Amino acid sequence: MIKKLLFTLLLFVSLLGFSQEKTIEDISTAPNPFTISTNITFYTATKSTITLKVKNVLGKTVFKKEYETKIGKNAIVFYKNDLAAGMYIYSIQNEESITSKRFVIQ
Repeated sequence: MIKKLLFTLLLFVSLLGFSQEKTIEDISTAPNPFTISTNITFYTATKSTITLKVKNVLGKTVFKKEYETKIGKNAIVFYKNDLAAGMYIYSIQNEESITSKRFVIQ
């Protein structure tokens, strides 16, 4: 009996994990590569506060800022400011997930 309950509980938890929607989707950066600025666009299923982090190839955080999102399409304009040319990894994180991609500054 206990084995059946544990199996049922495990199955329920597994299905619950697979059925949850992603809250941040379709992240893209255009133009990429860029020289002055780029637009980071993404879709969210919920209103939330997200953190945009940009790291250099050594893993050092060179930019970090919080933004409020709306349901649907969101866009953030990112300016290179004093960052050197090269490849960077940017990540968008909310309470539930984190998604990372890369862009290149020329």
